[in-house]
Amino acid sequence: MTAERSVNPVVEVVVPVYNEQRVLDDSIRRLHDYLATTFPYGYLITIADNDSTDGTWPLAMDLAGDLPNVRAVHLEKKGRGRALRRVWADSDADVVAYMDVDLSTDLNAFLPLVAPLLSGHSDLAIGTRLSRGSNVTRGAKREFISRGYNLLLRSTLGVRFSDAQCGFKAVRADVAQVLLPAVEDEEWFFDTELLLLAEQHGLRIHEVPVDWVDDPDSRVDILRTARDDLRGVVRVARKTLSGAARLPIPEKVQQARLPAGMARQLSSFAIVGLISTFVHLMLYMGLRTVMAAIAANGLALAATAVANTAANRRFTFLVTGRTRAVRHQLEGGIAFLIGLVLSTGGLALLHLLVPAPSTHAELCAVVVANGLATLVRFLLLRAWVFNPRRTREAVA
Repeated sequence: MTAERSVNPVVEVVVPVYNEQRVLDDSIRRLHDYLATTFPYGYLITIADNDSTDGTWPLAMDLAGDLPNVRAVHLEKKGRGRALRRVWADSDADVVAYMDVDLSTDLNAFLPLVAPLLSGHSDLAIGTRLSRGSNVTRGAKREFISRGYNLLLRSTLGVRFSDAQCGFKAVRADVAQVLLPAVEDEEWFFDTELLLLAEQHGLRIHEVPVDWVDDPDSRVDILRTARDDLRGVVRVARKTLSGAARLPIPEKVQQARLPAGMARQLSSFAIVGLISTFVHLMLYMGLRTVMAAIAANGLALAATAVANTAANRRFTFLVTGRTRAVRHQLEGGIAFLIGLVLSTGGLALLHLLVPAPSTHAELCAVVVANGLATLVRFLLLRAWVFNPRRTREAVA
């Protein structure tokens, strides 16, 4: 039995429940009030009852009859994953989401959660309790288990998302339709498996730091859930190693896109790199007349490294001011050392293969080695030295 749904909601929020009579009325009314007064898009709230044995289902039907854009769905078997699969698969919304019934996550994070999905910028979005911008209140036991579980995912499966277990997630509906048939779990591991599949297929996962307060009367069996999650991790790891079948990801999602800002960064880095390479080669040719090739290359590369880092800091990654400038130069020095090793190795290999190479051959060896070093340098500068996340954390 279900209540009528609103026509073509933009976002459908599913609230899975099992014997939650104590909090259901207050939580649904709070959620409805937030969406009705603050949320700028059409919405539908679906209470998904997992075969409750208390008064949860009658209360859910009462709420569906009392509040507009609220409906209730009854399932005859337990399982959060089973409830989400059932409702999401039938949804008419553009974005499907879910949140825990206790509303442990502050609702002000909901619009930032779904906005990147509605704009097409991201494919999935998750709340995270494990970033510097999050504000979390919970016991040591839950904190330890949560951090340990997510560390396990990162170390064994190489995931990049930070918090798989936060009960505050959203997915573009077209992406959900592709992923749902491949998700095997019907209970607590469901959304972790969904995220693992999404990342495996190159989908974009947006993270939102949340304010989160632990419900001290939560009915979740932590140890049983942790055990089942570990089993799920092992199953997904085996499936990945055996070569899981590729999913038919929508064409507009498959289209390769450079990360935000990279197109401009690449062009700026290329210009700085060309100038640096020209100066480096001129210095090398001048120094080569008075010293050995390896020494000339080292001095020329050292002379251009500081200027190169400073120029990329200002023009490629748009970092200004003196804050962390010395640190950036020191970290950029690691990229210089990598370039020195590659170019020196190239020259050494050339002299090993050709007893008396010409200056032209030496220049070619230096250019090829520096080309590889340039790629490594860009990746280091973007992912580490001038990573926007490190900059934000430093400010925080």
